[in-house]
Amino acid sequence: MITGKEDLLQSLIEAFLMEKGTHEFYAEAAVKVMNSQAKETFRDLSEWEERHMEYIEFLYLAIQDDRDIEKFDDFKRKAAAPVTEGGIPVNDLEARIEAQDFIDDTGALVLALEIEGRAYNLYRGMSEKATDTNARVVFRDMMEQELRHIEYLKEMRLKLAETA
Repeated sequence: MITGKEDLLQSLIEAFLMEKGTHEFYAEAAVKVMNSQAKETFRDLSEWEERHMEYIEFLYLAIQDDRDIEKFDDFKRKAAAPVTEGGIPVNDLEARIEAQDFIDDTGALVLALEIEGRAYNLYRGMSEKATDTNARVVFRDMMEQELRHIEYLKEMRLKLAETA
């Protein structure tokens, strides 16, 4: 877990693993939920997290002058990602999905807002604690991306409430 004391490369690796955990959870949730709108919501969220992973990979490889492309590809295939970007264990979230035979769009949005809100708070805290200036910039950027997700999910929740 990120403490804020990591250098930029270690920070990117830790952030990548959390994004991967979140991506994998959202992809799995999209398969397991029954409601078609909830499926679509989780699929969209999974794609967002995949783009975050690509962004972090790009930064990592740029810093390494593309020296570690093969090593990074191997790492991303093999690395376990048991925690989401908000610090929530993937197993805990999967258990919440399993506990409900049917999760509707509102339930999907509430769960996603919790995850994205915690991710925002985590990245905010890390940007404040980071001793590496470049890591601080990366955490702030990730924080802003999470904020955009939160705003999107809030808009979706309002639209859903209007149609109910």
